Amino acid sequence: MQIPVSLQTVGLLAMSNVFMTVAWYGHLKNLASKPWWIAALISWSIALFEYLLQVPANRIGYTEFSLAQLKIMQEAITLSIFVPFAMLYMNEPFKLDYVWAALCLVGAVYFIFRS
Repeated sequence: MQIPVSLQTVGLLAMSNVFMTVAWYGHLKNLASKPWWIAALISWSIALFEYLLQVPANRIGYTEFSLAQLKIMQEAITLSIFVPFAMLYMNEPFKLDYVWAALCLVGAVYFIFRS
């Protein structure tokens, strides 16, 4: 049974976003006392896994979605990964601004996929 392109794309983008979020922001909690270049090297190592998932996701997705649709999809997935990461891992408080940002992205998704 073949997994639909849309599910392959969203799944790979979601997994790549987990790595991206940890690479971009995890060092703020775990490596704050280390020099920036150590954080950069570790983050780049983590980001490798992001690219190993994101490149195939975009190649697979581009067979069915436009470039703009892939980008807006990526942004919506990014917010859905970032908010739980910020709250659960980084202990940031919930902000109503997350809701407003999500609503803006819902609008972006609507407009980019409506045609």
